[in-house]
Amino acid sequence: MGTATVLATHHQSPLASQNSSFDSKGLPTRVLGNTGVRLPLIGLGTGSRFCSIANEDQALEILTHALNQGLYYWDTAHSYRSGNVISEERLGKIAKERRSEIFLATKVDGYNPEEVKKQIEVSLQRLQTDYVDLIQVHSLKSLEDVDALGKKGGVLDLLRQMREEGITHHIGFTGHTSAQVMQNTAEQYDFETMLIALNHFGGFDRPVPAPENRQPFEQQSVPAAGQKGLGVMVMKVIRPRETVPDLDAAELIRYALSLKNVTSAVIGIESLKLLKQNLDHLKHFQSMNALELQKIRASLRSFFNHDNLDWMDPDYKDGLWS
Repeated sequence: MGTATVLATHHQSPLASQNSSFDSKGLPTRVLGNTGVRLPLIGLGTGSRFCSIANEDQALEILTHALNQGLYYWDTAHSYRSGNVISEERLGKIAKERRSEIFLATKVDGYNPEEVKKQIEVSLQRLQTDYVDLIQVHSLKSLEDVDALGKKGGVLDLLRQMREEGITHHIGFTGHTSAQVMQNTAEQYDFETMLIALNHFGGFDRPVPAPENRQPFEQQSVPAAGQKGLGVMVMKVIRPRETVPDLDAAELIRYALSLKNVTSAVIGIESLKLLKQNLDHLKHFQSMNALELQKIRASLRSFFNHDNLDWMDPDYKDGLWS
């Protein structure tokens, strides 16, 4: 079936994930904002780290093991690829047989509705499905991007239409660089979810203006989205280890999941061993108390003395690009 046909006929199909209960296999879950959907506290990130796995069988083994263990929230994007490896195509090899078991989230780039529609058509074909659970506008960067979303007949209107037709069940947005952009988007529009790069520092003990690469996502954007009823997912939660390697990855994940309004943390997976470690952490998860939060915030200060992280650059694009 061609992708255009998929889009044209999907409204006749049942909304499978809304009529079935996802099985977390005992993993802890939280409700995603006002959507009513429960997600595991960790989402399976299938961007650059996952696409770096050269062996296809190993990559599919990771997906199968994750799903069998209850990790059913899978995060991908139309743009995620490395050379000949395309994230959505890999996910589709499992989704075609087990679609109703997976909360499948993908992303689109840009603000031209015709181009975005074509991206969605290709994504559905790659994923071997006629619907996704969540489509997100990928990587908002500027206030001009925020304005572009709301243009009549623009990308937001397209996504609303897709939601009405059942091509997606929910719509959201993502961002890495500007707390104000994320706050404005949450407050101005009717998105249901926000996926945001977690900035662990924003002036807890001294409220000074943060430099551009030290955006107060945690203090500004996340509360705004939570107040609006959006489901909030966070990413880049273990990236401080790139410059402060003695930080504990498990504690960084635990920190992120201890923050108010956060539903889930999307963690990139590059090996079955790492997946099993994350599953073990999740099974034994306990929120941090105030003293633990204070301690890890203090340890993160040295991370923000470094300005050389690619993902903090305003021109950063998530995933690997060919």
